[in-house]
Formats: sequence, C-alpha cells, structure tokens
Amino acid sequence: MDKENLIGEEESKDEQKLPTEGLQEEENRSENDGISEKPEENGKIRSIQHLSGMYQKWFLDYASYVILERAVPYVDDGLKPVQRRILHSMREMDDGRYNKVANIIGNTMKYHPHGDASIGDALVQLGQKDLLIDCQGNWGNILTGDAAAAPRYIEARLSKFALDVVFNPKTTNWKLSYDGRNREPVTLPVKFPLLLAQGVEGIAVGLASKILPHNFNELVDACIAHLKNENFVLYPDFPTGGMIDVSKYNDGLRGGNVKIRAKIEKDNNNKVLKITEIPYGRTTSTLIDSIIKANDKGKIKIKKIDDNTARNVEIMIYLAPGVSSDKTIDALYAFTDCELSISPNSCVIEDEKPCFMPIPEILRKSADDTVTLLKLELEIRLSELSEEWHFASLERIFIEERIYKDKKFEESPNLQKVLAHVHERLKPFLPQLWRKVTDEDIKRLLEIKMKRILKFNSEEAERFIKGLEEEIKQVKHDIANIIPYTIAYYKRIKTKYGKGRERKTEIRNFENIEAAKVVIANEKLYINREEGFIGTALKKDEFICECSDMDEVIVFKKDGSYYVSKVADKIFVGKDVLYVNVFKKNDKRTIYNVIYRDGRYGSSYVKRFNVTGVTRDKVYNLTKGTSGSRVLYFTANPNGEAEVVKVCLKPKPTLKKLVFEYDFADLAIKGRDSQGNLLSKNDVHKISVVQKGVSTLGGRKIWFDEDVFRLNTDERGKYLGEFQGEERILVVNKNGTYYTSSFDLTNHYDGEYLIIEKFDERKVWSAVFFDAEQQYYYLKRFRFEETTKILSFIGEGAGSCLVGLSCERHPQFEILFGGKYANRPAEVIRADEFIAEKSYKARGKRLTTYEVKKIREIEPLVLEEEKEINSEVEFEVTNPSELADGEEQMKLEFD
Repeated sequence: MDKENLIGEEESKDEQKLPTEGLQEEENRSENDGISEKPEENGKIRSIQHLSGMYQKWFLDYASYVILERAVPYVDDGLKPVQRRILHSMREMDDGRYNKVANIIGNTMKYHPHGDASIGDALVQLGQKDLLIDCQGNWGNILTGDAAAAPRYIEARLSKFALDVVFNPKTTNWKLSYDGRNREPVTLPVKFPLLLAQGVEGIAVGLASKILPHNFNELVDACIAHLKNENFVLYPDFPTGGMIDVSKYNDGLRGGNVKIRAKIEKDNNNKVLKITEIPYGRTTSTLIDSIIKANDKGKIKIKKIDDNTARNVEIMIYLAPGVSSDKTIDALYAFTDCELSISPNSCVIEDEKPCFMPIPEILRKSADDTVTLLKLELEIRLSELSEEWHFASLERIFIEERIYKDKKFEESPNLQKVLAHVHERLKPFLPQLWRKVTDEDIKRLLEIKMKRILKFNSEEAERFIKGLEEEIKQVKHDIANIIPYTIAYYKRIKTKYGKGRERKTEIRNFENIEAAKVVIANEKLYINREEGFIGTALKKDEFICECSDMDEVIVFKKDGSYYVSKVADKIFVGKDVLYVNVFKKNDKRTIYNVIYRDGRYGSSYVKRFNVTGVTRDKVYNLTKGTSGSRVLYFTANPNGEAEVVKVCLKPKPTLKKLVFEYDFADLAIKGRDSQGNLLSKNDVHKISVVQKGVSTLGGRKIWFDEDVFRLNTDERGKYLGEFQGEERILVVNKNGTYYTSSFDLTNHYDGEYLIIEKFDERKVWSAVFFDAEQQYYYLKRFRFEETTKILSFIGEGAGSCLVGLSCERHPQFEILFGGKYANRPAEVIRADEFIAEKSYKARGKRLTTYEVKKIREIEPLVLEEEKEINSEVEFEVTNPSELADGEEQMKLEFD
C-alpha cells in the first residue's frame, strides 16, 4: 500500500468518528506534541505528525521564547536578556579603561545566541540613556536622530553608578550559557529601580511592554518614602524634556495615556517661534517633517524652518506676515507631532511569567529587593569578618604560644599526628573562640611562613582583631536596623549620582485644543445664488468669506429655515439664501436680529437669538413654522450689536401711523426657538437702518486658569475682569520682565509669571530689585506702559533679579542686614516717601550700602483719607417729548 492511499484511508476513518471521539483525539495529539503513533503491518509508515499539533507546540515555544528571552524585561533587575548579557560581558572585561564596542559585542556573543547587530543596537540604546555606560566617541544624538558611529570607532566602559549598584558576584544566581561553555547571571543583583529609570519598550507575540522613563532623584525619594511607609507618586520624566499631562497616567497600566508636548517660545516681535524641547520618541528631523506636512496641507502658515540643534534643541519657525503666533502654537499642537499621546503598558516578567504591574508596585518591589540584597551582602560580610577574626585569633595563639616549636609538633611522623597535637594544644583556648577549630583551620596555620612568624607583632595583631570586632559589631547593628541602613544607602546614591539629574519634563495640565478653532483659513467660500450652491470650488462665483476645510457653515434662507453643514467643494443649499458664514460652536456673542412675517398674511414679529449648538445638516426654523412665512429683516452681529430700524407699513384707510422706529436694544436675547415679540399686525412695506448698533452684551468676562495657563470664559481659575474693545492684560514675570496682551482666548502664557491681571495704566507699582551691575539693592516706583514686547523693568544686566513688587498705595519694605552687619537693627522703608514716581526704565534709588540678608514686604501703611466733599450734581433731561407712549421718566435723587 503506498503512502498517499494510506493517508487518505486514515482521513476517511477520522471522518466516521463521533465528534467527541475527534475532540478526545485532538487532546491526545496536543499531549503527544502533535505526534500520533500509527504502526502499519507492512512497516512502511511508523507515525504521522499532524500539522495542527506541530503548529500549536512550535508556536507556543516561539511565543514563550520571544516573551521571556527577547522583548519583555524582568522585574527583578529591570533588564531584557540582551541588556543583562551586555552588562555582564562588560563587567567581565572591565579593567577601568575604555573598550572598543566591537570587542564588547564579540565578547557578548559568548552569552547571546543572536547576531552582532542586535547586540550593537541594544548597547547603543543603553549608552544613550546615560546611566549605566560611560561612552566615548560618536554615540549618536537622541535629539536629532543621528546614528552612532561604527562599533570599531566608539568605546565604552561601565559607569561608576553601574559598578556601585548593579554587580555583586556573591549575591548573583548563575546559570550556564546557551552553549554550556560559560556562566551567566539569571538576573543581576540591582539595588535600584533601574527599569523605571531607563524605561523600556518591546513587542512580543500577542504581548507588548511600554514603560516610560522616570526621574532618577524622584525614584530615590520614592524608595525612601516607601521604606518609611509614606505615600509617593511617580510620573514620567523624559531626557528630551518637553511638557507632560499625567492626568490619565493610570500608574502606567493599560488603558492610561499621557500627552506630551514640545516646549515652544515666542520672540519679542511674535514673528518667530522657537522649539527648545521636543516630545519623547521624536527627533528634530521627524518633528520638522510633520510641521512641513501641516504647512503643505494648509493647517498652518509659515515661511521657513531652521534647525540649529546641537547640544540643545533649537528649531526656528518663521511665521508668515499677519499670522498669529499664539494661534500657530495651538495649531502646531493640534496638527503636528509637537503634541503626542502615548499609551503605556507596564508589562514585566515575574517568576518566569508575564504580568501587568503598576509603576508604584514595581518601585515597591525594587525597594524591598534592595533591602533583601543589602541584608544578604551584610550577612556575607559578617560571615567573612567572623572567619577573618577566627583565623586571626588562631594565628595569634599559634604564634604567641609557640606551638610550632613544640617537640611533638616537630617530631610528628605525619600530618595526622600534627593535627592531633595542635588540636590538643588549642583546647585551653577554645572558650575564647566563636566556633570549633577544624582541620582546615590548622592546615592554614601550618601554611604560615616563618618570615611572617618572625615579624609577628602581638600589639598589632590585637589592634587588628579589635578592629574586626568593631566592624562586626557595626555589621550586626546594620543587619538589625536594615531599613535605616537601606535609607542611608539610597541617600548616598542620590548624593553621589543625583547631581545633574533634575527633572527635565515639566508636568502640566493641557487644555483641549479644538482643531477647527486653530486651523488657519486655507480656503475661500463662494456662493452661486442662481443655482443654489455653495463651496470652495466655485471660484468664479460670489465670494463669501475665508474658511478652513475643517470649518462648518451656517445657512439662513428667506423662508426662515436654517441649518449647519460641513465645508465642502460644492454642496446644494437651495435658492433664496439670505445669509451664509462660518459657524462657531458655542458662540454666545454672535446675535442674530430678525424681523419675520408669520405665514403669508400674518403679523410681523421681531426676535434676537444666538445659535450655540445644532445637529449638522438638520433643518431648523427661526419662525413659528407657518407655511408662507418670510424673513423681512436679518442681521448677524458678532458682538451682540443692536441697531435702530425704521419700519414702513403699507397704507390703510384706518392706519394713522405708517412709519415708526424700533430699537433692537429694547429686545432681550432669547433662545433660537422663541417666537419673538409682536412688531406689528399690519403689513410691512419696508425696513431700513436708521442707526448702527452698539453691543448690548457689555464686556467679556475673562478668567485665567492657573493649571493650564490659558484664558477662558468658563469661570475656571482667577477672575481677571470684564474686557471690551482694546483693553489689555498685564503679565509680569518672575525674572523682572513684563508685557501686555489682548484678551484673546488663544493666548499662551508662560508658567514663570508673577502677576497676571487686567492692565490699568494709572496703577503705580513699587519694585525692589538687585542690580547685578552695581551690586546693590534698589527701589523704584513707576507705571507699566502698554507694549506687546517683553521688556525688563529691572535692567538688562545678567544676574539682576526681582526681590519684591507691590501695587499698594503706601507699601512698606523691611531690610534685614547680614554678614558683619547682622546685628544692625532692621530698617523699614516707606516706598512713596523714599522715592518719587519715575519711568519704568529708570534705575531707581539705592536702598542701602550695607550687606543685606533679606528684603521683604510688610503690611502697607494705612493713612486717614480726606473726607469726601459733598457737591451738588445738576443734570437735565432733554427732549422729554420723544419718550414713547406708556413709558415713565426715571427720577434720580442725590443726597
């Protein structure tokens, strides 16, 4: 029987079996690793390997290998296997000097069963983290994305930090390498939360790990807090700097995410933006590419970009004329890689199995493991010291008692007799020892050279033993107080290695940027009234307004219907279009003034309303909905203006007054569904504008959100006041500079502000500052002037700093003296008497020539103000006859 017929016969037999039998057979196949024994009579086929079983076994083996040996770090030491083998290889080669990376790669291949490229890439990544490896040569640039030089041209050695906290052969568990020729560590005895400091990213089969890097000093502080049973929080910190919103971090677990942003600065003229820090995971090249793409798509408008990055990031973005710098910053965050969202996934290997572990739990485990490792090291040290003390004591007894001179010792025929004699001679001294004397101890005594015996000094031996006893006492104390000992260890680590590792990424709360509000107007909207189309492709028709491809438009028609639709190349809206413009959602200040006729012959109504939110492409009606209704008058007012109109009625025999005026300011603003007020029951012939309106909404109330450093009208944060027209906001920075800005909600403000308030040019300020050029403290009184440029009011000298700033009417400052004048009584300065008001550019008046410890503002002086003088106020009401019928004249009384 040939092989094909046999297989076909087996398959037909399988088809005839019951489903349960087939299921049981599949289970057996899995248990037998996909091999099913099929002995045949003729002996030609001994077994059949089923593809499903082979796939199941081999795929699981492959997946497990990738998870455990390639992609996911171990929680014990925070390293992937390739990283662990690199560090072990470097420790093996370490002699204090740099080694060629090519040599390190070659030596690591004894332990890592993969290509040199994977080892080289992992080594470069470790080196660029600037923690475990001391690099020399061109190791690339994480800011620009430049690759490292070839391995034969660059060198590396272990950093002092790595030698201090990563290695200890005495506490390391070992295993054989893949070929059985060498030993390698199972995990390294790392006494630091290395995994959280470096971060990690890896993709395995059906599993991924993404742990973001954290700040070195904050990790040490968190470990100490955990050992003290105190609460702590940990947030990512990136080597590229930038800003981060951690409100949804979720301790690094699945489902959480963080937003990161580049740090963007404006120049004094608001014509150039400078990116000084970039988001983690991006380079200046990729960031510039995303900006260029956004510009090509019309989302932003820039002239050119220069990349001046070297040691620090510096990307210069030159704006097109007339483009708002604040709006462009928002657009960069909305449309480019200047803002990214990262979803962490804290997956680690624990007990040879992958698991999801929160970031605080990883740190707690690391701190607890550090306690265990330090205690183990102390116990090993204690054992070594005890052995050293034991032998030193035996040596002293052996030499001082001249046991080596005993006749029996010298005449002993063999080693056993010697050992027995020495044992006998040491019996009287056994109570002085900490343990029994073994044959191995005596053999060590016998190996002492005569030169050492002749130079033996009992006093030095006694001092040496006493020193060992003191050290043993200290080690025992440390073991008994292992938690304080571990805390002291962490503090030493922070003191020794924490300098220069301060937080680089600023933690901020980001506001949500609506893309449609910040995208530039990159299209033009047109209308064809005859055919009833609007769109951006109707270039030959009537121009309406500029818009963007993300905008929505609102369309009002003469029958009172209106709806909102997306901007498109060409859309049909119907004829009799009354008004078309860009629609701004939640815009409460755009007010529509309308007069409409209810039905074909009905009364006329007047209404004022706004449209804040509607369903796209759903038709609404501003009239009552009666058939034949018609809009007689319509205006759209972006700031709630209310005009005065003249209404002309159609003549009737019984109608005496055919013309009258109506002021929209007398009508309250209501919802879009209100029917409005009755204007006239008679037919309207004509409506014309008599007087253009002014805003009836008053000023715009503005708040400043101190969490996101943005203005808002939603009553979040500090209330700045009511703004209208050209009124401005004063911003005073901590570095002694100031500027004024508009109250536009797109404005960006730096977190280093000192004062932000409504600008009042009449307010007098008192400033105390240190002039670095003169090396004295000065006081000046001045008024801020309106300017869009950032100006300094304490001078341009490097090192000058603002000490105090007050807007009180009679402020007072107290001077505390220091140095050799520390005993001098404090001096109180009343600012308004000390110096007169001058320009903000003036230097001011020197406060003192003595050495100053501190200057602080104290309670202002309160003077008895002059009593207000009552005076009569006269007024006159003109044209009283023009008051409408039924209205009453207001009577004002003044005391």
